[in-house]
Amino acid sequence: MSSSVASFTANHHIMLLSSADAVRLSGANSSGGRRVKLRLTPPRAAMVEARPQQVPAIRDVAGNSNVTGRTLQVGPSSRDRADDMQSEARAMTRAADASVYSPDLLSNKYGSRPIKVLRRALQIFNGLGSFALKVWLDQLNGELDRKMRLRAIELRQTFTRLGPTFVKIGQGLSTRPDLCPPEYLEELSELQDALPTFPDAQAFSCIERELGRPLETVYSSISPSPIAAASLGQVYKAQLKYSGQVVAVKVQRPGIEEAIGLDFYLIRGVGILINKYVDIISSDIVALIDEFARRVYQELNYVQEGQNARRFKKLYADKEDVLVPDIFWDYTSGKVLTMEWVEGVKLNEQEAIERQGLKVLDLVNTGIQCSLRQLLEYGYFHADPHPGNLLATPEGKLAFLDFGMMSETPEEARFAIIGHVVHMVNRDYEAMARDYYALDFLSPNVDVSPIVPALRDFFDDALNSTVSELNFKTLVDGLGAVLYQYPFNVPAYYALILRSLTVLEGLALYADPKFKVLAASYPYFAKRLLTDPNPYLRDALIELLFKDGKFRWSRLENLLVQGKKDRDFSAKDALQPVLKLLLGPDGKELRDLVIKEAIRVSEAIILGSAIESFNFVPGPMRTFVFNGNASGPFTISAAEQQSLMELRAQVIKIWGLLQSSENFDSNLLQPILQVLQEPEARSIGGRVVGGISQRLAARLLQQVLRAPETTAAA
Repeated sequence: MSSSVASFTANHHIMLLSSADAVRLSGANSSGGRRVKLRLTPPRAAMVEARPQQVPAIRDVAGNSNVTGRTLQVGPSSRDRADDMQSEARAMTRAADASVYSPDLLSNKYGSRPIKVLRRALQIFNGLGSFALKVWLDQLNGELDRKMRLRAIELRQTFTRLGPTFVKIGQGLSTRPDLCPPEYLEELSELQDALPTFPDAQAFSCIERELGRPLETVYSSISPSPIAAASLGQVYKAQLKYSGQVVAVKVQRPGIEEAIGLDFYLIRGVGILINKYVDIISSDIVALIDEFARRVYQELNYVQEGQNARRFKKLYADKEDVLVPDIFWDYTSGKVLTMEWVEGVKLNEQEAIERQGLKVLDLVNTGIQCSLRQLLEYGYFHADPHPGNLLATPEGKLAFLDFGMMSETPEEARFAIIGHVVHMVNRDYEAMARDYYALDFLSPNVDVSPIVPALRDFFDDALNSTVSELNFKTLVDGLGAVLYQYPFNVPAYYALILRSLTVLEGLALYADPKFKVLAASYPYFAKRLLTDPNPYLRDALIELLFKDGKFRWSRLENLLVQGKKDRDFSAKDALQPVLKLLLGPDGKELRDLVIKEAIRVSEAIILGSAIESFNFVPGPMRTFVFNGNASGPFTISAAEQQSLMELRAQVIKIWGLLQSSENFDSNLLQPILQVLQEPEARSIGGRVVGGISQRLAARLLQQVLRAPETTAAA
């Protein structure tokens, strides 16, 4: 709900007053203060601004005081769950006739109204065409920079005139500093919540009609005009009559369904032409348009939005730094939504956020981590996270609003995305190409072998930088160039994921032009790889750690370093997936690799410790104890000795990383000890002990046989 708090910062508290003949406002602070009389005449309600940092009281006509703001803990959260479910059921009944997107119905409706369709098409062409012509002439005349601000204003005004569909396009552009100059960003950002309003009388009538009750029986006070206006509705601030709870009331614009329906009919027609005649675009444009249209139509059903908010709150608001407002079902219908009021500042208002002692990048990182959980854990994600829908609260929480546009990631795709990132880091382009089957980019009968060289050409260049230096847009653009060359079909859910992540990156770039969303995301991927028992991710972890039969300790160290940056990382959990796979029926090949590496590590630790101890022995004693052999008890070349010491140091360092985890304790070893009691584990242990014994015996034998030669030579 992008407009609920967009026009207020944390240092402004708004007080709503009952529409009595006269209302007395107490503006006293804790030390006492003067009282101010205000005479308000609007027929419905009134609104005044109180002093900063105060939480004023609201008084009704009888003089009874209700405390406003966050201190009043009443509402659905304190009611019996059964009553809440009944209220939700009644709200669903009120929204039973809500519209649903249907291309066939739109075709039947507007196919027989060619004049109206033509008039709208000309309106769109005239608006966008005249703007494009002006920009082209500015470029020809060398005035592109000088008139940048003027053109930005004109584009914002054009989008506003063209209506909600184009307002949403403008909202998306306003979060992309990599696509639009600063002047355009500033102007288009006003489309988040500074849109034209519709008459208040229509809004209040809609509330009464939808809820079936007079306005004064629902709210003890309501602002006489909207707090803010969004693309699909406008928001009022009110106080519930039954509890005194301060709420945001969103009311849908009249005639919105007609306007959006006609636009999507036209846009879908353009999509059909693109699919038919533009060969360079291999994606199904009509499918993408239909998916987007379905999401927009869902936004028109405010009961559905309320259910989305409840589901989102249940899944993701368990984190202390994430806030999701609650819904009041008794005062919600298809076109009216009443939800908890949230004080906050838009996430792109950097100065206002910093004045509260908060950091924008900390909030953006919270948004990224929450979005990763949305996309890759439960698969239910907020598909419209523009700045008006993401607010920084005075307490430093990130508040998510407006749950009209949501989407879901298929379960198989969630793990494939994580694996895809791993394969990218590992430069395993064959595995990357195979990931496109699981992501539903390619049908199973398409041969991916020709795609591998294209991926290698792009990523070998892109990965010259480390993962932490990669820009998400660079990857998207590069992959886009690859996708266009081959028979890819980008699923609609993936397009929404890209939109969500690019918006978050765009928000971060406001605060830091050098911010890299992949660097902020990688700790989450590392944690999931180390702790998730899913077979797809276990295989991806093994692919990352083993290469050519050798274990890559540096990769494990990097995963632990990155994974520890994620607040939910557990060193104990990091052992479980590998142990289960190691002892499982499908782990024979892995067991052979682990046994081989365990022997190598054991040898490095034993010999490394011996070498380290030998180096502490004074020179004369070395000659006496080891019979003149300056190299110690084993004959080892300098290169091999260095390799052993490096491996020993790396293993010790990795153990130190595990020990330094916040939730590390001695119980970490219990799962290993339990596993070692199993028959398969005892077999592995026996093979490791046998292997290291043979290696050490061979070295001793070599030393014994070589010693006389050394003496004879002497």
